Amino acid sequence: MKDDFVFGVDLDGVCADFYGRMREVMAEWRGVDISTLTEEVSYELPEWGLLPNEYTRLHRFAVTQRSLFLSSNPIAGAAQSIRRLGTEGVRIRIITHRLFIRYFHKAAVAQTVDWLDQHGIPYWDLCFMRDKALVEADIYIEDTPSNIETLQARGKAVIAFTNSTNKHMDPAPIRRVDDWNQAEETVRHQYYTWLRERGRPLPPAPGHQPPDAEEPPDFASPRAG
Repeated sequence: MKDDFVFGVDLDGVCADFYGRMREVMAEWRGVDISTLTEEVSYELPEWGLLPNEYTRLHRFAVTQRSLFLSSNPIAGAAQSIRRLGTEGVRIRIITHRLFIRYFHKAAVAQTVDWLDQHGIPYWDLCFMRDKALVEADIYIEDTPSNIETLQARGKAVIAFTNSTNKHMDPAPIRRVDDWNQAEETVRHQYYTWLRERGRPLPPAPGHQPPDAEEPPDFASPRAG
């Protein structure tokens, strides 16, 4: 029997305001007023009139010249919710697909680690994976439609974090949330059920350690422990 309840957490569009920051970079890239770029976008941003293969060039510029993964703002409530769940004993496993363009992986990884530390987001594991279903977790949170569909098809419990890229999806089979308050409660419900099934004590309140928990180590960095 495994010892930890694992929460698989996506970053872009779920914890980090990837699309908001990309909108700022795109306005600079094209030299246009940001108001001309719609906020209602889908995956790879076709609504902004990108030319064939331009997205790759834009993304490379955003990461290497504008520190995209370090300069994105956190989505409201993400850091606080993850901290509370981590304190309660949930194992936070970051699962992100940020290495899909070659030759600047070092910048992408370094910016990711620095951003997580800067915003005080605790985690035990940091995984850079395209196929997120290959990374085990008890419940996942994700916004990309193809990832949500793949996780569901493989029998994984997945929360769809609503944004313009996925709001068209049929909500019936999806645990959909609109903000981190809802996400936190959904994960906590699953976690508390998991604890009860194993006869383990529950935390006395949200954001508190279970009564028999040891003082947690500093696990904000994957180098810890």
